[in-house]
Amino acid sequence: MLAVITGASGDIGQAIARAYAQKGYKVAICFHQNKQAAEELAYEITRGGGLATAFSADLTSEQHVLLLEKEVLARMGEPDVLVNNAGVASQMLFTDVSLEEYDYVMDSNVKSAFLVTRAFLPYMIRNKKGCIINISSMWGQVGASCEVVYSASKAALIGMTKALAKEVGPSGIRVNCIAPGVIDSKMNANHSEEALQELVDETPLGRLGTPRDIANVCVFLASPRSTFMTGQVLGVNGGLII
Repeated sequence: MLAVITGASGDIGQAIARAYAQKGYKVAICFHQNKQAAEELAYEITRGGGLATAFSADLTSEQHVLLLEKEVLARMGEPDVLVNNAGVASQMLFTDVSLEEYDYVMDSNVKSAFLVTRAFLPYMIRNKKGCIINISSMWGQVGASCEVVYSASKAALIGMTKALAKEVGPSGIRVNCIAPGVIDSKMNANHSEEALQELVDETPLGRLGTPRDIANVCVFLASPRSTFMTGQVLGVNGGLII
């Protein structure tokens, strides 16, 4: 079994890769810029008895994604699971958002998922099985002030999930979405300690999420325990958004 994971050099992506490797999956670690982290993760998994390979690609480029597809197939085989985890955050007043910033966020969060899914989906259709997991955000569900473009991009992933689930369900492929809350990762490092504590205080479970919390749900969605689940959005937010 092969799991292809985008954004796999970041905190959440690394946790997802480790979790699948622990379940016996081969792991394609897709990254863009953080080569050292990706290669160290691949080495860690391989040293532990698993099989992982790091692949570099700009997922907003069709040419790069087509090359990624060829390399993954040649070196690891056809995917059973695809996790579209790559993405960027953006916080600013809506009136300050430039067209360049808008394009950057939408391309990174939506176009990348479209291109990668389009590349690997035909193999799942041919095999009549597969699991696609899109990583959205709770702000894609309810929106966030000063994160309008980010919220819009994550909402787009939710719409993509639901529509694609209907389209490929007859081919035996399931498509689901995870909407994380505030996760203790580098992506939220720009928040002050006071702001993070306020979020903890507002969260019914009384803590920030961890990358492993997201990884656990990814593994569940690809497991036999979820074979009748598709088109769903699973909130992993400690109750902050209900």
